[in-house]
Amino acid sequence: MTMKSVDLPHLRSVVLAGHAGSGKTTLAEQLLFRAGAIPRAGRVDDGTAHLDFEPEEQKRRESLSLAVGTFESDGTRISLVDTPGYPDFIADVIEGFAAVDGALFVMDASSGVEAGLEHAVALGRSTGTAACFFINKGDRENADPTAALDALRASFGDKVAPLQLAIGAAESFEGYVDLVHRKAWHLEGGKEVEIPIPDGLAAEVARRRDQLLEAAAEADDDVLTKYLEGEEISDPELEACLRKGVKDSVLAPVLVGSATKGIGLRALLDAIVRYLPSPADEAPVKATDKSGATVEVPADDSGPLLARVFKTTADPFVGRLTYLRILSGTLHSQAHVWNSTRNEDERIGQLLLLHGKEQEPIGELKAGEIGAVAKLTATETGDALSAREKPLTLPPLEFPAPSLVLAIEPQTKGDLDKMGPALARMLEEEPTVRLERSTTGEQTLRTMGEAHTAVIIERLKRKFGAAIVTHTPRVPYKETIRGKTQVHGRYKKQTGGHGMFGDVWLELEPNPEGGVEFAERIVGGSVPKGFFAGVEKGIREAAEGGVLAGYPLSDFKATLYDGSFHAVDSNEMAFKIAASMALKDGVQHAKPALLEPIMAVEIRIPEAYMGEVNRDLNGRRGRVLGMDTNGEMQVISAHVPLAELASYATELRSLAQGRGSFTMTLDHYDDVPGHIAEKVIESHRKELEAAGGHSGGH
Repeated sequence: MTMKSVDLPHLRSVVLAGHAGSGKTTLAEQLLFRAGAIPRAGRVDDGTAHLDFEPEEQKRRESLSLAVGTFESDGTRISLVDTPGYPDFIADVIEGFAAVDGALFVMDASSGVEAGLEHAVALGRSTGTAACFFINKGDRENADPTAALDALRASFGDKVAPLQLAIGAAESFEGYVDLVHRKAWHLEGGKEVEIPIPDGLAAEVARRRDQLLEAAAEADDDVLTKYLEGEEISDPELEACLRKGVKDSVLAPVLVGSATKGIGLRALLDAIVRYLPSPADEAPVKATDKSGATVEVPADDSGPLLARVFKTTADPFVGRLTYLRILSGTLHSQAHVWNSTRNEDERIGQLLLLHGKEQEPIGELKAGEIGAVAKLTATETGDALSAREKPLTLPPLEFPAPSLVLAIEPQTKGDLDKMGPALARMLEEEPTVRLERSTTGEQTLRTMGEAHTAVIIERLKRKFGAAIVTHTPRVPYKETIRGKTQVHGRYKKQTGGHGMFGDVWLELEPNPEGGVEFAERIVGGSVPKGFFAGVEKGIREAAEGGVLAGYPLSDFKATLYDGSFHAVDSNEMAFKIAASMALKDGVQHAKPALLEPIMAVEIRIPEAYMGEVNRDLNGRRGRVLGMDTNGEMQVISAHVPLAELASYATELRSLAQGRGSFTMTLDHYDDVPGHIAEKVIESHRKELEAAGGHSGGH
């Protein structure tokens, strides 16, 4: 099916967002199928959905990344951006919102307002995106579309207003009443037919239409006056208020239906075209020109070129695929563009329209359109593309910081060479992943959660042939001393020819926050100057490898104050060994202590979960420092040992039912409680024994 070019008023772009399992992908498949954009409607549960085309999605039966489907309906071209509902994949929802003018929030009629829907609505509000709601699965067991409508209003306020009223619920769900035109529709022989409004629903229809009027009248002062004075409002007046109200985000109408049964889809399509904004309705985009001034760029095919890169995928066969939304101007295949974010020239190859995994080559993309291009070299997610003679930049997309940290290593020697390049490619398509080197020398991966990690590992293996394994990262403990001591270290070795001889006396004392400090007060040359460097090296190297539990020893001062030497056998190496022996022995007599990193943690949760979360923090040896309110959320500040936070990202999610988030930064180091320190020291001793007594360092 080839797409004809359409003008701005006949373009719609809609992100589908909501909790996992609310039926977004199935809804998109049905809309694409009904418009003839795909030959048959795929099924998520069979792994045949056109918009869930990654093998990991087919295996899990859920969307893990955004997908775009484009179709035409009565001369309007609609691009649907289907997004994942699982919170680990929120980056794709953020990318989806960056590509569109309108949002459709999908809710399962058999469940309440869940975390995924809350996140999506919060995102829609923060981006000022015009929106409608669709209560899906009205025919499901335990489904109650009218109760779902009331739950939406209770959670998000009365600006969320019914456009339709369901007829029946669960297995008796058969259709809906259109509250604007006061007509009823039900399913008969697979088609929707108009019927009289069922007896017994008249009062409810009047009450729900009034909820709609009350919200819609806000959009127009004259209509509002009429409404408040109890005058009749005509259908065309209500229609005009709805269109303006949705566009100005003062109203979000709620529709009901069942994607699988085909109830309400025609009306949904009608609402998308009728109420959601076209690019021509949108306010001009604010961009920055080369002088640093803010300029307004309206959607216009013949305006200056400006495109937003909203997603990148890395594919071993196609290479990099860059998803674009054209905000202004016209982009042609085989043209050169300027990436103003990175100050680089990019050559555009063949432009593509997206239909799930199918791609249709197209000669140009105009303002308001969504498409893709393969094999760009420098361009990344969030970048702006414009013309070199008129460079424009856009504010970057903002993604949440990943909070689950795992240490990674290649599964086999063979994976070692592949791991680096594979991780680099994976980072191109994963804006919420960080790759870091920890202070214990491990390579760590920061992700949004366990599901995110599992998918990344599968993709690394499938796409780039790199198998990696993960484990809990080592806690970067430190060692120190609290007491003062004097200690003797002597190294003597007689071999054929020259022997080895070094002999030192060291004074060890605490040096809070001073790292490792070396000093000498040798009198009368008992240790010649030439060996001082060897002594210092021995101390520093032994400290680096740790004495108690294999962690760096720090915040102490070692002073060389006496010793002896041999005119022939003494050398720098012998003094280095003697000094390291003295340090290892001396620490044991200087009240050694193990220190652990204490993190400053900030947790955001709804008030309902405060008690649970605080109790849980106590169990993690946490110390709550304060609580604050930020909008609807409570913010808890606490100091918590890093050792207790390894899986906190996962556990907070279950404690707060997906509604919590947290950030942490290193605050200070503090003593590890005795019973825990013993365990750490013991496990180090076992590691040494297992390694045959050879400390290979860490």
